[in-house]
Amino acid sequence: MLTEGAVPLLPLSGKSLRLTRLSRPGDGKFLIVPMDHSVADGPIADATGFSRLIGDVVAAGADAVVVHKGRARTIEPRLLNGAALIVHLSASTPHAPDGDAKVLVGGVEEAVRAGADAVSVHINIGSDTEKRQLADLGTTAAGCERWGMPLLAMMYARGPRIQDPRDPALLAHVVSIAVDLGADLVKTVAAGSAEDMAGIVAKTPVPVVVAGGAGDGRSLTDFAHFAMDAGCRGLAVGRRVFHSPDPGAAVRALSAAVHAPRPQSAPNSTSLPELAGAM
Repeated sequence: MLTEGAVPLLPLSGKSLRLTRLSRPGDGKFLIVPMDHSVADGPIADATGFSRLIGDVVAAGADAVVVHKGRARTIEPRLLNGAALIVHLSASTPHAPDGDAKVLVGGVEEAVRAGADAVSVHINIGSDTEKRQLADLGTTAAGCERWGMPLLAMMYARGPRIQDPRDPALLAHVVSIAVDLGADLVKTVAAGSAEDMAGIVAKTPVPVVVAGGAGDGRSLTDFAHFAMDAGCRGLAVGRRVFHSPDPGAAVRALSAAVHAPRPQSAPNSTSLPELAGAM
């Protein structure tokens, strides 16, 4: 539900209603657990284990989970229990000549029929197929407007011309591309310093969530506080949750960090109702 004082003054649309579902406490912050990795990496659990994983991360406080359209059909509705469903629309595998060449494998209308609260696409800026991926982002954004569906753009700098995928200027550009082409939320990697990350967030008029931070040397909890203190609106953590010995404990720690009160002056602190009114 929305927090006290956060009731929208403008008429709600389908998109704004779905946006509010992406933040269970209604504070405009997001803990997203992507579990779409099985297309690229293979199964992350057996059938029973996947259902148990969904139940555990939702019960522990995940705001949303990300899966592909076929996997969404296997989730018992009761397991979501207030968490949002994000259907991922793009894919690639490491067996292709170019693993960075993401292609659309689903559409917004399919996600609507699946009961999704949002859709996501993955775009690799700097890849050899960047042109087509940008076109796919634009097409998906148009479909989201038509169906009132929020769009999470997962934006990365990856490809033969990318030297430093965490370069602050490059990240700011990558994020701005998503905004300009119609994304409602943007996921990207974190810059190396809190100051650099805060600068990126300050230039972005839609919520920024950061990928899970594997390999940056910080513990999961420390990484979460780093991201939120820099003004990010949340995290999207997949592997560091479902590969954890206790996924529920990992999510509880992340949820506490993401939804902890922070100064209202933090960058990118637009509330959900304000964001919805701008759609």
